[in-house]
Amino acid sequence: MSNIINNYRDNDALRASFNELAEKVFGLNFENWYQNGFWKDNYIPYSVVIDGKVVSNVSVNRCNVNYNGKTVKLIQLGTVMTDPDFRGKGYARELMEQIISDYEGKVDGMYLFANDSVTSFYPLFGFKEGKEYQFSKEVQNDGERLVAPVSMSCKEDWDKMVSIINERSQNAKMYMVDNSGLYMFYLSQFIQESVFHLSDSDTYIVADIEGDTLILHAIFGDCDIETVVSAFGKEIKNVVLCFSPNDPVGYTKQELHEEDTTLFVRGDFFENTWVDDVMFQSITHA
Repeated sequence: MSNIINNYRDNDALRASFNELAEKVFGLNFENWYQNGFWKDNYIPYSVVIDGKVVSNVSVNRCNVNYNGKTVKLIQLGTVMTDPDFRGKGYARELMEQIISDYEGKVDGMYLFANDSVTSFYPLFGFKEGKEYQFSKEVQNDGERLVAPVSMSCKEDWDKMVSIINERSQNAKMYMVDNSGLYMFYLSQFIQESVFHLSDSDTYIVADIEGDTLILHAIFGDCDIETVVSAFGKEIKNVVLCFSPNDPVGYTKQELHEEDTTLFVRGDFFENTWVDDVMFQSITHA
C-alpha cells in the first residue's frame, strides 16, 4: 500500500505539489480558488505522496443535491490524475479502493465524469454508465432585453454570489446544495461574464448567449424559466437548458452526448431513485 494522504488543503507544500501535478496533467491550478476562500471542506484530495511529492490523485467532492425537493448525499469524484513518470503502478486503483472504503454506506451514491480513454477502468469498482438528458426548444420573444450583466471581477462580487447561492433556491429538478465553492470554481474564474440579474423578481441567472441561442446554466431565485428566457429579449430564438426543468412540457428531450465525457454512477440513489431524464448541472462538473 502506498502512502495515501487526504484532506491536506492547508498544507502549503502538499497543496503546491498538487497544483504542480494538476498543471502538468490538466493545465489547471487551484491556488487562486484556495486563496479566494472557495476551496471548502467539500473538496478533499486523496493523493499518493512519495518523498513529499503528489504523484497520483483522486479528489472527493461532497455534492449534496436537491432532487425533487429532497436532499440526497452524493460524492463526485474528480481531478483524477497520475504523474506520467509514475503511471502503471496501480496508484489510481489504490486511491479508488480507499475512497470507496471510506464512503461506502455513508452516502447515497457516487458519480464521476470520465474521459473516453479510461471508460474501462471505473466498472472495476462497481460504477455503471449513466445517461443524462438535455432539454431545449425554440422560442419567440417579443420584448426587449430586461436582464442586466453582473460583474464577477472582485471579491465583493464573489461574496455576494456566494450568499445568493447559499440562500436562494434554484428553478430546477435537481441542483447542488451546500457547495457554493464548486459553483465558484467556475463563476470566479472561467465564466465571469455569464451572470445576469433580473430586477423585477430579484433573480440571478447564469447563462451564455451564442448567436440566437440562450444556454441557461442556472437560475437562482423563484422566477420561472419562461420569464427568464423572455427577459433576454427578442433576439433569442432557441433555449438550451444545462439543468433539468421541473416542468418539461414543451421541451424536446435528447440524450446528452458530450465529447470525451462519460458519466459513471454507483450506489442506491442511482439504482433505485434517480431517473435518467435529468442531467447534472454543467457548472458543477468537477
